[in-house]
Amino acid sequence: MPPAPLRMAPPPRPLRAALVQMTSSDDPAENLDAARALIRRAAAEGAQMALTPEASNLITFSRALQRRVLRPEAEDPFVAGMRELAAELGIWILVGSALLRAEDAPDMFVNRALMIDAAGELRARYDKIHMFDAEPGGEDGARYRESAAFRPGARAVAADTPWGRMGLTICYDVRFPALHRALAEAGAWVLTSPAAFTVPTGRAHWHVLLRARAIETGCFVLAPAQTGTHPAREGRARATYGHSLAVSPWGEVLADAGAAPGMILADLDPRACDEARARVPALANARPFAPPEG
Repeated sequence: MPPAPLRMAPPPRPLRAALVQMTSSDDPAENLDAARALIRRAAAEGAQMALTPEASNLITFSRALQRRVLRPEAEDPFVAGMRELAAELGIWILVGSALLRAEDAPDMFVNRALMIDAAGELRARYDKIHMFDAEPGGEDGARYRESAAFRPGARAVAADTPWGRMGLTICYDVRFPALHRALAEAGAWVLTSPAAFTVPTGRAHWHVLLRARAIETGCFVLAPAQTGTHPAREGRARATYGHSLAVSPWGEVLADAGAAPGMILADLDPRACDEARARVPALANARPFAPPEG
């Protein structure tokens, strides 16, 4: 059976995107103020969409603190603040993710990306599918067990915007190429990969993984990131790698934010996707196959 035809509706249009790089703390109000300031700067520099990192509203190792401060989406002050800001500035905002209480399971959390339009309305939401569970020594000496408190999502999400369709992913999802391929086959020309990557794996894998996902799909990849040592009023501090990246469909790094908090701009032209996919038609050439025996 031949592969399903690629969908590219609505037609993509050029986009100026801003990648916001943060050092979020364990104080959601402080993080909202920091994100607002950077997004205002992005809008002043002509950004039509601003993207924030994973866990924009809260970075903490403390489950107790998460239980005290996290709210369902409809009650979360960070989400409300981003919706108000989008409407005020007249730009789209992707909250790369907010940590939220699950609406139907109050004892569990979700790691959720939210696409907000220029009127402040929610256009798409995506719950992170792949949970980051890593034993001590495999990362920075810490034990990560995201699945212990966070409920994974079960569906891939592509958001329709005035600039075309965008595929939503979060952090650890970058290690699962099938998700990105499915989003490209559903018509995405931009893939978003907000993250809070640890420092050791960031140094080793961050750039190569994002470039690979762009090359494989012929998509732009936008990856706003957390960076630095995150202030912790409760429990121990966490460190993240930074280096928010914009990557072209040919795998070129268009912009790299380095290790400091701030904001970078990237101008995306959808013709670059057409050119990359014409030169190496990996999506169109895909064929079904049976798994190996045994």
